[in-house]
Amino acid sequence: MKPSLELIINNTDELQTVTNTLLNFIDETRIVLFYAPMGAGKTTLIKELCKKLGSRDNFSSPTYSIINEYLGPQQKIYHFDLYRLKTEDELFDLGIEEYLNSGNYCFFEWPELVEAVIDNKHIKIEIEVKENIRFLRATKF
Repeated sequence: MKPSLELIINNTDELQTVTNTLLNFIDETRIVLFYAPMGAGKTTLIKELCKKLGSRDNFSSPTYSIINEYLGPQQKIYHFDLYRLKTEDELFDLGIEEYLNSGNYCFFEWPELVEAVIDNKHIKIEIEVKENIRFLRATKF
């Protein structure tokens, strides 16, 4: 059985605790895939994780740029939004292998394409929304 973690997020005031718990679960893993419907809070959660990792950058959704790079005190953090990509070839054109093998944190929104090319350890985070409550399940692979 794969290690997993389940959390309930009732409101944004709980993000401090949630991000601490998630980072403890993520531990040494650097590739994290976020699966959730539009508006579920993927970008907000990633911004909070980046802050906890010590980045002081301005955070924004990489919807149009596809990749945002943030500086942490010890390493770079990559935030991907793959919503607009249609093929694995587009991933390889971005140089995805270099990012995946960089040893830096790689947070992926809409990760369906990249999941097929990952051979590194990774975490899958699924967020389900019911009546404004977020149910989060993280699983190690």
